[in-house]
Amino acid sequence: MTDVSPRASAADVARYRANLQDEVDGAALYRLLAEAEQEPGLRDIYLKIAESEDRHQALWERKLREAGAEVPAFAPSRRVRFLGWLARRFGTGAVTPIVARMEVDATAMYDNQPEAVAEGLPAEERSHAVLFQEMGRARTPSPGGIARLEGRHRGASGNALRAAVLGVNDGLVSNLSLVMGVAGADPGQDVVVLAGIAGLLAGAFSMALGEWISVRSSAESFERQMSIEREELELMPEEEEAELALIYQAKGFRREEAEVLAKRIVSNKDTALDTLVREELGMTAEEAGNAWVAAITSFVLFTLGAIVPVVPWLIGGGLGAVIASGVAAGAALFLAGAVTSFFTGRGVLYSGGRMLVFGLAAALLTFGIGKLIGVNTGG
Repeated sequence: MTDVSPRASAADVARYRANLQDEVDGAALYRLLAEAEQEPGLRDIYLKIAESEDRHQALWERKLREAGAEVPAFAPSRRVRFLGWLARRFGTGAVTPIVARMEVDATAMYDNQPEAVAEGLPAEERSHAVLFQEMGRARTPSPGGIARLEGRHRGASGNALRAAVLGVNDGLVSNLSLVMGVAGADPGQDVVVLAGIAGLLAGAFSMALGEWISVRSSAESFERQMSIEREELELMPEEEEAELALIYQAKGFRREEAEVLAKRIVSNKDTALDTLVREELGMTAEEAGNAWVAAITSFVLFTLGAIVPVVPWLIGGGLGAVIASGVAAGAALFLAGAVTSFFTGRGVLYSGGRMLVFGLAAALLTFGIGKLIGVNTGG
């Protein structure tokens, strides 16, 4: 039985071996992809990543020797050999999404391993994931210019108007369904108003709290990654420059262009950190957001939608209030849908009508359920 140094436990040795197998697989996979790749720029990226995996492999071999353990002669796994076969037969584009998923899954594998952290392996794994995400988004990359690098093509997901309309719509549909469901049971005006106000407050607070937690968690994660990148930029500027160059190559820049651009960015300390974080994490400080602003905005927007079906019940009750509530909510639903046409490109009538039909269908369903429950309990 092999002696194990007291400096490393048996669990450590097992971990080193598992890491070594992963790195052997990684180096082999990227060399197989390089062999199958027809595009010289992408082939160069694969080979550079393979060299990075070689360095990782050497680390775990060294750790095993320091622990007094035997260094296994691992061969690439059957999965890696199969992916290489697919790449040769059908092109690297056929396996890029699979490799991208593997890299994303591996981004945190070294975060809690002190030996890996000391050698900067977590940052390199994150860089690999970013590279393959870029390749997965565009298998025939072409330079997108400075506007692309500045993230100006984010699409509708970053549209404030869209977010506002959806926030209002959430409150409108959910509280309309609640009010109609209670009204269907015919418990009286006061009960319907109470249910509507309670639903408004419960939904608004729930939305606000959820938004606060979500944005705050993103901000804390961003702050942590900023700290990591800042330290890496100070200690390993050459490595960060090389990573950035590879990312730009994956975006479609020629190697010479990518290297010049990366060198220019890293040489400017005022912009280097923001650029590295944006390219590696796909996030900026502005996108991380303010948790309190997000929570308050979410609360207000939900409330604006949720109050619409309640207002008629504050004035009167009975069938008249049911009809007035449905008409008011229907008008608001159509308006909300019509506004979405500005960022979906669909027609106003189609967008508004779709929202109206779905919202009123939900209201009619809950009204019917309320009516059924009211009849049964009344009987």
